Amino acid sequence: MRVAIIQSNYIPWKGYFDIIHDVDTFVFLDDVQFTAQDWRSRNRIKTAHGVQWLSVPVGPGTSRLIHEVELPDARWQEKHWRTLSQSYAKAPHFRRYRELFEDFYRGRVWTHLSVMNQHLVRLVATECLGIRTTVFRDSREFALHGRKLDRLLDLIRQTGATSYLSGPTARDYIDDSRFEEAGIALQYKDYSGYPEYPQAHPPFEHAVSVLDLLFNVGPDAPHYLWGWRKGATR
Repeated sequence: MRVAIIQSNYIPWKGYFDIIHDVDTFVFLDDVQFTAQDWRSRNRIKTAHGVQWLSVPVGPGTSRLIHEVELPDARWQEKHWRTLSQSYAKAPHFRRYRELFEDFYRGRVWTHLSVMNQHLVRLVATECLGIRTTVFRDSREFALHGRKLDRLLDLIRQTGATSYLSGPTARDYIDDSRFEEAGIALQYKDYSGYPEYPQAHPPFEHAVSVLDLLFNVGPDAPHYLWGWRKGATR
């Protein structure tokens, strides 16, 4: 059984969902330190004026865990929806997903970042990308011990996984030998080789929200995430 463990992000880029697709269990790691001006509370979209950030106001305070971050002012929801609507109104598949995302932004008031992010990730994974084989869990479900790598290994063990899929940047701080000692197979996700898709406002940019992929190619999105790889079976 393979697991991935990542902090929840706001409208994540496509690679985030590629990892979700590749594992049996995906754990949101939201009981760790919140980092401001990071992917937890913002992401990028393509517009006629270039790449633009969409940032969720999270209020002051740096000593907070991700799941403790409250959203003090909901006015950003309408602003983000208007920006998305204006930027992608002419995209080939915007209408296909309009009701789904309009409900997300206008149908309720989000008061906590973690709850909002996790809901949207699940929504995109299951309803838009058709990922049905991955179980979503939250790190707060587990009674964990130790710090940093010890805590990560404890979490992996408690999920029952025998294999761990990590993002590539973790190579800088993960000690591969610890995984070997624990009998856990360690793999790093390779984000290279993603094919370009029909995207408005060139030049092409991979590092934008998955919404860009969905609005431009619709039900063909899985092909540009994992279907293009030879032997993709899941």
